[in-house]
Amino acid sequence: MNTHVTSIFEEARKLTPQEREELLARLRHEFEDEGADGTPEEIEAAWMAEVERRIAAFERGATTCISHAEGMAELRKLTSGR
Repeated sequence: MNTHVTSIFEEARKLTPQEREELLARLRHEFEDEGADGTPEEIEAAWMAEVERRIAAFERGATTCISHAEGMAELRKLTSGR
């Protein structure tokens, strides 16, 4: 590791767990999600809106739920031919 990276790493170790989590999320976004649309905050807000939309649909009776086991079984069935 070069000295600049070592210096940054040592500074990151001084952060609180929450700050390190935020730093990691930002680094992941920077290097892995280059094709993503929006900042981490915008993406989080979009997911929260989607969760709320799905809950509302369930509460209206417009959709139903299945158990985790049922969902995993269905996924296995759908992907077994790949």
